[in-house]
Amino acid sequence: MTAAKRVVVWGTGFVGKLVIEEIVRHPGFELVGVGVADPAKVGKDVGEICGLDPIGLAATDDVAALIALQPDALVHYGPTAAKADDNIALMAAFLRAGIDVCSTAMTPWVWPGMKQNPASWIDPITEACAAGGASCFTTGIDPGFANDLFPMSLMGLCGEVKLVRALEILDYVNYEGDYSDEMGIGREPEFKALLEYPDILVMSWGATVPMMAHAVGIDLDEITTTWEKWVTDIPVPSAKGVIEPGRVAAIRFTINGVYQGQTRIQLEHINRVGQEAAPQWPRGIQNDVYRVEIEGSPSITQETAFRYTDGSGRDAATAGCLATGMRALNAVPAVNDLPPGWVTALDLPLIPGAGTIR
Repeated sequence: MTAAKRVVVWGTGFVGKLVIEEIVRHPGFELVGVGVADPAKVGKDVGEICGLDPIGLAATDDVAALIALQPDALVHYGPTAAKADDNIALMAAFLRAGIDVCSTAMTPWVWPGMKQNPASWIDPITEACAAGGASCFTTGIDPGFANDLFPMSLMGLCGEVKLVRALEILDYVNYEGDYSDEMGIGREPEFKALLEYPDILVMSWGATVPMMAHAVGIDLDEITTTWEKWVTDIPVPSAKGVIEPGRVAAIRFTINGVYQGQTRIQLEHINRVGQEAAPQWPRGIQNDVYRVEIEGSPSITQETAFRYTDGSGRDAATAGCLATGMRALNAVPAVNDLPPGWVTALDLPLIPGAGTIR
């Protein structure tokens, strides 16, 4: 096995903590620095922050000090595109220093060529990559490998594809993130959530639609969206509290790539609180899955379930978040070998996870 890749991790939130737990026991990576934005975490042992035994490495908010470590890559689990300026400034600093970046934060960067990406989000990274001779790769579970790598791999088995659909089917009963403002779950049905606005929905979740179109050599006519709500008539308990009768307990949306007047590429989300919600909407063979459906020659169905089987009791959503983070980490050696500039799923070779069997 080749020498371990020296990495700096930025972010000890939900995903960052999960990945750090894996890095400290992984022979393919050496954790040389951890950056945090929360002043309360500065100076604390990273193991303590992540619920592990001490590892002898203190978290810092000193970006210059982390860059001075000259790692092989920054693995960035920072905030979402809601804090785009902070993300861009941080990642650009590493790129200008010649340090590759692999990130899960800025999901519109999954396909930088998506027209919804403003120039102020793209140009600084393009310039930083050129100045430092470095590369920038963004992934994520959705958008990410569940709706780009998986469907594109399966499309390569077909003679013709009439429709490719990638679905997320998840129960949010244990999820504590901000789904009330973003998705309207738990709100009155009259409330218009942020993601109900088509431009915001496409920008936030839809980057893989034009990516897949590009991959198969077509130019889409347009990208459209749909949005549905399911209102409960009984109280629904969740990790965030009870969703009262008359409020939204499930949402369903699609992002549709239209070609020659027909939807040919589709992303679909079905997010419930409780398995009893929206009984008429699609379900997986198992609960909490990512599903690919291809209508073509041949037609193909693939269903992927992320689980913990270590007795920890951690749920499927947590397992999916770990997979999200590990995709970014495991991509580091391949990204290091690529020319400077933007990196997408179409640029990467097969990443089998060197060092995972040990």
